[in-house]
Amino acid sequence: MPRAGDVILTRVRFVDAAGSKIRPALVLFEEAGNVVIAGITTNLRMKGIPISTREGAAQDSIIKLNYVFTITNDTILRTVFHLSRQKKQMVLKELKEKLETLDS
Repeated sequence: MPRAGDVILTRVRFVDAAGSKIRPALVLFEEAGNVVIAGITTNLRMKGIPISTREGAAQDSIIKLNYVFTITNDTILRTVFHLSRQKKQMVLKELKEKLETLDS
């Protein structure tokens, strides 16, 4: 069962075309077989939270908190590594900042 902070490989379906692709993602939480994840990209020009090969990523990458979606447990291929406590706190801080607009 995935846990918050796991970086996983998962099969992601294309929204605008048929098919899917294996992509890395960050597990935000799991509930009742549904896993909420944030996409990860190797495009270092994108906005987000950086993760490096020193932390366990296959390539230096960016966690994209503007690309959040839900998958099912059965689409997870494997867990690659787990984020450090410090990096998880960075993710939480940025998510809170994005969600604060709900309060206005």
